[in-house]
Amino acid sequence: MATQIFINLPVKDLNRSVNFFTRLGYTFNPQFTNEDATMMIIDENLYVMLLVEKFFRTFTRKAIADTATTTEVILCLSAESRAKVDELVDKALAAGAAPSNETQDQGFMYGRSFQDLDGHLWEVAYMDTSAIGQDPKRAEMASH
Repeated sequence: MATQIFINLPVKDLNRSVNFFTRLGYTFNPQFTNEDATMMIIDENLYVMLLVEKFFRTFTRKAIADTATTTEVILCLSAESRAKVDELVDKALAAGAAPSNETQDQGFMYGRSFQDLDGHLWEVAYMDTSAIGQDPKRAEMASH
């Protein structure tokens, strides 16, 4: 069995977050959905649990990061092409996300980023792995 990853993110308004991520093309598992939480399916082994802040607090003794002033984590998703990077980030921006960093174009590696409605940072990146071994500088950059 492959390892699965479940990323837990606090959200202020669950319905608003579900609507946002639905516009990006993601689906949700109704078996793990109620008024406090939902399971967003990114891939067959990658899930994001969107938890209303009150419910999220039951899983930690620490304060929830204020995403307006603090970076809690940067979530990076791979894309199969540069065009797919642009497609997903453009959908996010059209759905109400805010731009995050400048576009990163290293030739063999291309990425864009956005902040979702709750200020969580997302990157979407494409890497041409066939080009990495051809240039020692590229191989070094990809390892960081």
